[in-house]
Amino acid sequence: VQLVESGGGLVQPGGSLRLSCAASGFTFSSYSMSWYRQAPGKERELVAVITSAGGNTNYADSVNGRFTISRDNVKNTVYLQMNSLKSEDTAVYYCKRLGWPTLWGQGTQVTVSS
Repeated sequence: VQLVESGGGLVQPGGSLRLSCAASGFTFSSYSMSWYRQAPGKERELVAVITSAGGNTNYADSVNGRFTISRDNVKNTVYLQMNSLKSEDTAVYYCKRLGWPTLWGQGTQVTVSS
């Protein structure tokens, strides 16, 4: 049972990145999924949530309109498309399975800098 994030990296302000989180070992389509992030010296914060079938999404105010969460229940993968990136989006991004028991990925670093 695991979640593995990928797609992080260094990007200039205004650029885009697409994060992926591949799930294995459980029935992915039964769970809502989420993305969190943690910037240096700050608490981990919720970025986006998507329900199990993908019909509903919610976003933090700070990313609403710039980020899009989506999922592919055939590929057992959840995505985070990040556009118009800002320096304050720099953080380690984690995917998390919602519900019980809690399951986190290992994180992927996103750095927004010129």
